[in-house]
Amino acid sequence: MKICVIGLGYIGLPTSSILASNGYIVNGYDVSSKVVEVINSGNSHVEEPGLRTLVQAAVNSGNLKAYASPQESDVYIISVPTPINEDKKADLTYIEHAAQAILPMLKKGDLIILESTSPPGTTRDTLVPILEKSNLEIGKDLFIAHCPERVLPGKIIYELINNPRIIGGINEESAKRAEKIYKTFVEGPIYLTDATTAEMVKVMENTYRDVNIALANELAQISGELGINCWEVIKLANLHPRVNIHNPGPGVGGHCISVDPWFIVEKFSSLAKLINQARQVNDYMPEYVCSLIQKHLSVIEKPKITILGVTYKADVDDCREAPSERIIENLKKNSDYNIFIYDPHVRNYKYELSNFKDAFENCDCIVVAVDHTEFKYIDPEQLAKIVRNKLVIDTRNALDQVKWSNNDFNYILLGENLEKTECLAR
Repeated sequence: MKICVIGLGYIGLPTSSILASNGYIVNGYDVSSKVVEVINSGNSHVEEPGLRTLVQAAVNSGNLKAYASPQESDVYIISVPTPINEDKKADLTYIEHAAQAILPMLKKGDLIILESTSPPGTTRDTLVPILEKSNLEIGKDLFIAHCPERVLPGKIIYELINNPRIIGGINEESAKRAEKIYKTFVEGPIYLTDATTAEMVKVMENTYRDVNIALANELAQISGELGINCWEVIKLANLHPRVNIHNPGPGVGGHCISVDPWFIVEKFSSLAKLINQARQVNDYMPEYVCSLIQKHLSVIEKPKITILGVTYKADVDDCREAPSERIIENLKKNSDYNIFIYDPHVRNYKYELSNFKDAFENCDCIVVAVDHTEFKYIDPEQLAKIVRNKLVIDTRNALDQVKWSNNDFNYILLGENLEKTECLAR
């Protein structure tokens, strides 16, 4: 059986490699010629533990090959981006283009699986109408299902294999045919439902987390005004057996949590009031962080600000929708600010990246925007010798506050007593 995976990114490439390792002939398709070249050389363009070895093995076995155009196959897995536009509405262009690209090669008995996270109703209302142009009877000659990915970057390979999977078919036969594919490598339980329910399950998983994070971010702002530490509040509240408050931060990023809730707001704006408000709270956090930075830099002339981390979460290279970018953009509006950026996980970025020495030398303000593991090992005693002003604003509770304070740094923690963090230029 031949499988064509359309989109060889953070999900498509691991999925392709796992399928190839389980005996399928996988024809990967990506619009980027660079991505195709990298994969066919046995390498990975995605930073993910274990992925490079898996790709290399799959390519060397002859079961995985990447192409710059879709290849005729028996199963087509669509794993393309579903971003939002500036008006916060879903952009389904990539799904539409993928469906249209495979349309000429579809034949009786083929199976199309949409893995891309999509607004509820996308499979039924967007994908099916395009595939109907094949003149094959949907659900009888041509089978269609939605099987959303449910993985965490940094653990993608493990979770693709071990996590439960939800498969929603446009009819029962479609769901069962898709199940046969996933059963060859998924060790977790597989649950069958209809396509729209499967779409809603994935969107609500991320929406739940977004709403919870919004609660934590509101708590952080309130705690700062109240004169207490929100991190201690969360730690103690979570001792309750039925409470699980998430951590606050500079905003919500990534291709899922910061995007998917808008899919519901777009379609049900009058009903999704809580979801909409949570999105507003989390989208405001980069601006709130900038206000903290501006407050504590008000007495420093033309300050140098060092941003630590531009990915959307720790220990990955994925910068999609990362709040750091919005923080940087807001700060750059002030021509007196000199912005330096350091991230050991990122090679290419929208703005210039600095090495460690250049980032910290004569720095006036260090902003911890991502809690990369490496940052926890930065020595404040050594750093104190090269910075100009000892000011740290930690938005992730990533550093050892006592250790930094003992080295005379004015340590500002998001969600802590604002009264004790007056502007200091040391």
